[in-house]
Amino acid sequence: MRYSESFIYTLKEDQKEAAIVSHNLLLRGGFISKLASGIYNYLPLGLRVIRKVSEIVREEMNAAGALEILMAAIQPAELWIESGRWNDYGKELLRIKDRGDRDFVFGPTHEEVVTDIVRKYAKSYKDLPFNLYQIQTKFRDEVRPRFGLMRGREFIMKDAYSFDADENGMDISYLKMRDAYYNIFRRCGLAFRSVEADTGSIGGKDSEEFMVLSKTGEDEIVVCDKCDYSANVERAESITKDEKGEELKLKKVETPNKQTIKDVCEFLNADERFSAKALVYKNEEGKIFCFFIEGDDELNEIKAARVTGSVELVMLSDEELKDAGLEKGYIGPINFPNKDIEVICDKRLENRNNLVVGANEEGYHYIGAKLHRDFECDKIADLREVKENELCPRCKQGKLKRIRGIEVGHIFKLGLKYSKAMKAEFLDKNGKTQPFYMGCYGIGIGRTAQAAIEQNHDEKGIIWPISIAPFEIEIVSLDTRDDGIRYYCDMLYDDMINNGFDVLYDERDERAGVKLNDMDLIGIPIRVVVGKKNFHSNKVEVSLRKNRDEKELVDIDAVFEYVMNLREQLYKELENIREA
Repeated sequence: MRYSESFIYTLKEDQKEAAIVSHNLLLRGGFISKLASGIYNYLPLGLRVIRKVSEIVREEMNAAGALEILMAAIQPAELWIESGRWNDYGKELLRIKDRGDRDFVFGPTHEEVVTDIVRKYAKSYKDLPFNLYQIQTKFRDEVRPRFGLMRGREFIMKDAYSFDADENGMDISYLKMRDAYYNIFRRCGLAFRSVEADTGSIGGKDSEEFMVLSKTGEDEIVVCDKCDYSANVERAESITKDEKGEELKLKKVETPNKQTIKDVCEFLNADERFSAKALVYKNEEGKIFCFFIEGDDELNEIKAARVTGSVELVMLSDEELKDAGLEKGYIGPINFPNKDIEVICDKRLENRNNLVVGANEEGYHYIGAKLHRDFECDKIADLREVKENELCPRCKQGKLKRIRGIEVGHIFKLGLKYSKAMKAEFLDKNGKTQPFYMGCYGIGIGRTAQAAIEQNHDEKGIIWPISIAPFEIEIVSLDTRDDGIRYYCDMLYDDMINNGFDVLYDERDERAGVKLNDMDLIGIPIRVVVGKKNFHSNKVEVSLRKNRDEKELVDIDAVFEYVMNLREQLYKELENIREA
């Protein structure tokens, strides 16, 4: 493409709305344009990147045996009611009505629709297994859309759905998709890691997230420094020292005006690890839960939501605590005052003998409390946030570290969740009716593109991996009025285009600084600069965007072959990428 015939508009100033580098560079480079909060138009450069990511995804999905379809974006509410998610999904579900006052949703995902398709057509075990996928626009009404394409309301996603006759078949399909995802993110030039994850509103048995490692990532992940264990903080576990401590008798003590665990433990000269603090939440249905965890631990709200079967948990206000009969700062599990509230204890409390707990009376706490002797809980579960340097639960030797990442893909073993609810069934070898075993597999196309920028940029702009760059090669003519230079650049451009190279040719009548700055901002991997000084010595300057200071002067007759070899080298480098 010739720059003068393109629709590329770059911006010099940083954009105030952009809180992270990649969002700023997408706006400044003319890749996207904001339409509304969390909703963006893809301009020509941005669309080229999106299509390249999509094509890599499509090639790997096809290679794994998946079949591409395209499902309707607007879905009838009946399917969501049938699956049970109409009320469970939450406010992110964009609900709309047609002129007949019938309820529909703008699909955030397509489990219901694909299950409906399959139950209409696949009737026998002989039809199985198969995997259907699409690349399509979704909508989720995010409460706080931010970071450009990272958390938008409208976004492009690849979603795939596997159907098998049994659990073993589902596991095989899952592993095929896992391998395909490794190939996809490697080909996109990303440093990534797969981590155990929570299944969330999608549901199912197991799931893994694919995280692009980045300091600005929204998600925090836990990794072992000795083995390959890694998990989202929502699923992470650890091995901790279980110091039981001396077993003492229960005793009620006065703690005037001491409401926080820190203040209470300092007052009683007690270790915060040997205390239980109360955290009280309500879910979307108004049901109240009281969680007890060790005083020096933090509650993981996703774990808590999963244990309670809630979509969302919100902490009670002081007024709501009073209405529930709970004394703020003095809530404890002994003689818990409200039987309608479910009491859930973290499993670490089972290994402490001498706990400080609230006495449910202003100005008083108990010391010497012990779970199963002095009080019971309705449930005992893993509720806490894993801390750095705790022992790995898998190898039991490595220490855990917390790092940040950007979720770009998520794979799930759905099992029978949707097929049972929607009566999607087939006849097995014995002629008996059985529900399908399902898996689902998503990739955020725009997220993947933007995550690549977070990992690949400098103070001048983007440094695209060659596989997803808007163009592979840029030719910059610094002297457009020189007939010899113009003729050479035109010829080189035509040769590269005719040989299948993806080239942007900047032949604008602009200052050299403007052209070079624009090209650095846009981030095309290979640059060929043709200027009067070098050209009349039969030389052309060639450089890589990632090593801009390392410039080679190449004979004008050897440029095509030199660039071809550079291009091949950059693609080969992608083959060597492994999970980070």
